[in-house]
Amino acid sequence: MSSTVGPVSADLQLIEHARRHGFVVSVKQLASWRRAGLLPEHTRRALGRGRGSASVPDDEAFGLVVALARLARRGARPSHLALVLFSEGHPVPEGTVRDAFEKAVRGLGAGLGEEGPEEGEDGEEWAERVADEVVASGKRVRLVPARVRRIDEGIARYMRDRGVAWPPPELAGLDKNPEPPSLSGGEVTAAAVTTVLRGGAAVTPQGIGDMLRAMQPTGWGNPGASLAEYTVEDVPDAARKVFLPDGGMSTVPDGDVRGTLLGLAKTATLEDLRDAWEVSGATREWALDLCVRVEAELGAGELGDAAFAWLMGRAFVSGMVLMAQVGDRHWSPSDRASDTLILLMMRQSFRDLDSEVPGCQWELFESPAVMPAPLVPFLRPQHASEIQ
Repeated sequence: MSSTVGPVSADLQLIEHARRHGFVVSVKQLASWRRAGLLPEHTRRALGRGRGSASVPDDEAFGLVVALARLARRGARPSHLALVLFSEGHPVPEGTVRDAFEKAVRGLGAGLGEEGPEEGEDGEEWAERVADEVVASGKRVRLVPARVRRIDEGIARYMRDRGVAWPPPELAGLDKNPEPPSLSGGEVTAAAVTTVLRGGAAVTPQGIGDMLRAMQPTGWGNPGASLAEYTVEDVPDAARKVFLPDGGMSTVPDGDVRGTLLGLAKTATLEDLRDAWEVSGATREWALDLCVRVEAELGAGELGDAAFAWLMGRAFVSGMVLMAQVGDRHWSPSDRASDTLILLMMRQSFRDLDSEVPGCQWELFESPAVMPAPLVPFLRPQHASEIQ
């Protein structure tokens, strides 16, 4: 004879547990969270001596229901809840976590090139056609957010008001390119679309330099872009291992970048996903905090350490990270999940670079002009850490 004690009774235990922690939870909410894979199903336990069995909450469900009650709000996406629960260390089912990361990737560039190449059209032609269609539609990639532009202009005014030559003429002297290109908004957008669709096959030294120049303050010379543009000439033996003769970069996978990110969502260890998630958050805090500190110095009429850090990194990788973080005003858990996977892809690229070109000057990572501090220990190849 089976017990009449069923799932509702088990739900009541969870509801009471939540109530004791100050939250009101309904049976309907519990069912919704289970359907979303956020809460485990009840288990059945034998009562013994012919008394049948009863449904009881999974042991992990008690902590999860309190966390869900704390985080849930009207309209909250289940995938966002899964990501936040995972980041806090709650035992969300692995499949639910990976589904949430995959969903974040699928939201990147939704609709971009989904139909694939036409018959007889190679990948390069297809990517260029899609890029042209995006540009013709009027869409544009905004590389320099308004907040960054305002800070750049504020620093320029500060310097000129004090009789300092600005932009710094020394930068032009360190820029080897006598006629540096200046990409239009449409050209920047086309390059970005092509890189997303072709991955490493679309990455070239000149392309890297073009992007760095497109992000720089108006009128600056750019030594960082120059270094990228002249990589093959400056270090031909090492460069040929990374930048292929027919074009492309060997340490970045060819093909749609979103496919690479989906692969990481499926295969990266949960520990790596959580580590990259933490680094993503710390990097965003670094970027926003730097903006606040520079703005405070401008407001006080006295530039200091924050402005120096800003100027040192503005034309290097630090500046690229700054653009991405400051430009994303409404940073959702899905945005952070995408950043997490991009960081894992970057780390693998650095590890591949380390194997292709042993002895790289990884100690340069320590400079705030090159890399934001939160990224240094995460991206630095393990071998580089051992030899320092």
